[in-house]
Amino acid sequence: MTESTPAAATTAAPAKAKGGGPLRGLYNWMLKLAGSKYAEPWLFGIAFAESSFFPIPPDVMLAPMCFARPERSYRYALVCTIASVLGAMLGYAIGYFVFESVGQAILNFFGYGGKEEELRASYAQYGVWIIFLKGLTPIPFKLVTIVSGAMAFSVPIFLAASIVTRGLRFLLVAWLFKTFGPALAPVIEKRIGLFMLLFLVVLIGGFIVASQIH
Repeated sequence: MTESTPAAATTAAPAKAKGGGPLRGLYNWMLKLAGSKYAEPWLFGIAFAESSFFPIPPDVMLAPMCFARPERSYRYALVCTIASVLGAMLGYAIGYFVFESVGQAILNFFGYGGKEEELRASYAQYGVWIIFLKGLTPIPFKLVTIVSGAMAFSVPIFLAASIVTRGLRFLLVAWLFKTFGPALAPVIEKRIGLFMLLFLVVLIGGFIVASQIH
């Protein structure tokens, strides 16, 4: 049996999004990159950028790459995790050093302007759990990284939470697409938010049970 090549991603990838608009174009462009021989470096770059300023999550590339090379699924998830955490550090720095001039502009550009005050209030009430919630779900992670920096949130806790939450998210995506393959791809793609939410509920439930035991 011959080994799959990155080009095989084009046959197993989700269908290209139709219609106009810049986000549609970016989505289709990322699907095309997933089938190129430079897919892995591009995956790293996009996962890095998405944590601070890029609009589309790396899952769009991660899924078809897992189709094409299932034996590399968890490696790709690790690439996403490392790049995303490094990008989170950039987002934090933007919020900490240049929030008024750059960070606020990024949030406004993507339509998140005004939501930072709500997030600040949530931080005051829930603390690190906000990073877990935003990092695991499709809710824009850049909103968290930039506001975390603007609030001077604890850097060690921020990094630890980012590593855990992004690692779990990308490992889950890799496992889903590696395990169920192209046959269930449309279902998984449309319900990825639900999968993330269910996973988050189970994760938090596990923490609660563990705390009660101890």
